[in-house]
Order: sequence, then C-alpha cells, then structure tokens
Amino acid sequence: MLVALYAPRGKDAQTPHTQDELYLVARGSGWFVNGDARHPCGVGDVLFVPAGVVHRFEQFTDNFAVWVVFYGPEGGESRSPADAGPA
Repeated sequence: MLVALYAPRGKDAQTPHTQDELYLVARGSGWFVNGDARHPCGVGDVLFVPAGVVHRFEQFTDNFAVWVVFYGPEGGESRSPADAGPA
C-alpha cells in the first residue's frame, strides 16, 4: 500500500494505474472523471478507481488536494487468483 498527497495544478495528466485506488478529497472541489462517469467532488468525498481505468480531476479549485491510497495486487482486487500466477 502507498499513501500520498496529490495536488494537481492547472491540469491533471494522470494515466491509468496498475493498482486499485482510493482518493479522499482533503481540500477544494472539482469534477472527477472515472471511466465514462463524471461526478462533482469536494472535501470529505471518497472516490474509488479500479486498476486500469482512465481517470482524472477536472475544473478543480486552485487549492485542490486529495489523499490517494494505492493498494492491493497488480491488476486490482477483481483479478482472480488464477490470473495472479505462481506465488
């Protein structure tokens, strides 16, 4: 597991990640694109992104920041044990 504070400035240029993610909005507000969905977000919101899904923040305030938690196996939780290969 990895926890970090993420505070994009101007544009959020994220690319899909190999692990599942949780975001907790710590400051500011904006819009969150998660695959084909787009939702408003603000302080206290918790957002989930499955591994491999295109996502980004848009139209966020200048003070916008989120805690991001990367966790679980490469490929995400939905990956079956058979897909994981040898231990």
